[in-house]
Amino acid sequence: MKPTLWTRSFTRLIGATVLGAAGGIAGNFALSFLVFDETGSTFAAALVIAAQILPDFFIPLFLSPLMDRLPRKPILVAGDAANGVLYTLAGIYLLNFKFSYIGFLCFSLLIACLSSFDSLAFTAIFPKIIPEGCEEKGYTISGMVYPIMKVVMMPVAAWLFGAVGVAWILIFQGACSVFAALIENSIHISEQTDRNRGKIFSFRQWIEDIKEAAVFLRDHKGLYSIFSYMAVTNGVATGYAPIIVAFFRTAPGFSVAMYSFFSIAEFAGRSLGGLLHYNVSISPKRRFAMAFLIYQIYELMDMILLWIPYPFMLANRAVCGFLGINSASMRQHAVQGIIPENMRARVNAFNSMIMSAAFILLSMGVGYLGELLDYRVCVTLCGALAAIACWVLIWRNRRSVMTIYNREDEPRSETLQPAES
Repeated sequence: MKPTLWTRSFTRLIGATVLGAAGGIAGNFALSFLVFDETGSTFAAALVIAAQILPDFFIPLFLSPLMDRLPRKPILVAGDAANGVLYTLAGIYLLNFKFSYIGFLCFSLLIACLSSFDSLAFTAIFPKIIPEGCEEKGYTISGMVYPIMKVVMMPVAAWLFGAVGVAWILIFQGACSVFAALIENSIHISEQTDRNRGKIFSFRQWIEDIKEAAVFLRDHKGLYSIFSYMAVTNGVATGYAPIIVAFFRTAPGFSVAMYSFFSIAEFAGRSLGGLLHYNVSISPKRRFAMAFLIYQIYELMDMILLWIPYPFMLANRAVCGFLGINSASMRQHAVQGIIPENMRARVNAFNSMIMSAAFILLSMGVGYLGELLDYRVCVTLCGALAAIACWVLIWRNRRSVMTIYNREDEPRSETLQPAES
């Protein structure tokens, strides 16, 4: 019998993800322009990004061993519920008081701590929700949620930004997070945990668990190469995001509305790419070659983005969307498929640490460059750095990386089956 992707649990988790993405996109859009409008500095915006990323370096390291021993669903639900309350309170604050940059930094740090729990729990749960045999389709759907919601919410957020202001957008974001938590709480999943060992969890056991995950990562050099490259390419993308905002805010002939249409172009590309990947199976033998080619084209597109006329900018983002959804689905399927379920939180925690370190360094570095150089030059340098990293980290270690991408799919054990359909 052909496996069905859209089980009750998968549908509910995707629904909760849609709600969270809708609120998050609207809130982040409003806050990004609020910070730049209040400070006039790309470096100040970069500091906010660094504050949002910093907890992802420490929290996963300390809590992932415990998370591998406890159910992840309550952590996921609690994280979204707490986010909802905090964003609602932040909106109420802005309705009654003036914006405080220092206060916003502290708020960003607190939200980032909660989001770190939430992200780690989601990454550990999601592979168990996908029915066996539907892994690539599941990751394709997951990869399309954010772009789809971005194309829907960015124009809406741009209108709301001028119509009702940041405060009400944050209250809307809080409501979305609370509803997402309620939906997640209704998901039924059987998690492989060891509650008895969790009761006697000690510092020595924590050290042993961390060592076990480190040894696994050391023995899978291709996995470390993939983690490192993704940290660099996503780090520079995070770094130049405020640069692009500043460019559209200050460059003659550009506007906030024009920036919001970037998401529409990317959505068009991702939708087409997602439909293709959903219906066409890629041979395991071709996955690495295709992924490497996509990485090179993607970095080239970033390098030329702000130097071309606006219509070509939109085409640029559409191409990146088409390629990005395909490479992301292949990568997630390949990477999560080789990580044992009882080590998933710990190994993904190492990935989170690598990503966070790169995000902090690159976001602040690029933000500082934005104070000194032309915005277009900054984005071009970011793309060039990521392209070099691809050759150094992926191509130079292609044999070990290839064993991950080109691995033949294997049946999952009984303990990894979804809880219900």
